[in-house]
Amino acid sequence: MKLEPIARQSLVDVVAERIRGLIDRGHMEPGDRLPGELDLVEQLQVSRPVLREAISRLESVGLVTVRRGRGIYVGDRGSLSSCVKLVRTAMSIAPKEVLRLTELRTAIEVHAARLAAERATPEEVVELEELCRQMDREDVDHLEAIEFDFRFHRKIVAITGNEMMENIMHVIHEFVMAGMIHTTPNPRNRRNSKALHGAILDAIRSGDAEAAEKAMKAHMGMVSLRLEEADERRKQPAVR
Repeated sequence: MKLEPIARQSLVDVVAERIRGLIDRGHMEPGDRLPGELDLVEQLQVSRPVLREAISRLESVGLVTVRRGRGIYVGDRGSLSSCVKLVRTAMSIAPKEVLRLTELRTAIEVHAARLAAERATPEEVVELEELCRQMDREDVDHLEAIEFDFRFHRKIVAITGNEMMENIMHVIHEFVMAGMIHTTPNPRNRRNSKALHGAILDAIRSGDAEAAEKAMKAHMGMVSLRLEEADERRKQPAVR
């Protein structure tokens, strides 16, 4: 029996984790300014491209804010503690691991979409419509949009009335959120999001079970593709 070799952690992952750890331990408060780019490069002994990629990754999930010409600041959103928890999860779970779980999620959600199309009440359809509207508002921040996105998927499962499926979605909550952080671009591609979620919503609204299943399959296929791409990027060694 052979064991798979342990994947080497990329330098960008290490740098992002160091900066996140500094914030997570409470050494810095929301709105505080981080050391300058040159100072960070010197302290961490990495190249500017590596540092910038790590900062960009942290910025994409709201943990830091880059103000052009002014510096890098700790994210000042009210739910910073929630943000830190999500970032910690995303950093610790590799896209490849989330991809395996996505196979389970796909099986649940594709079937759930079919059942939701058959069982959704007018009130439940209105709830789905509102969640779609909220996730693609232009004034909603990146993490809040992801949270609305996940609530949309959870609601579809809830509509089925199958408690077992709901419990499974609850258990894998953080894994799903980590996957969304890996695969959701920042800024959010609202056009693509509206097309994917809109197709699911339209099918459920019209009671078309076949179309709902097909639309959810297409959506989850896109999720898997993006996770594969994220996994490939993670494997690429960073240049010092």
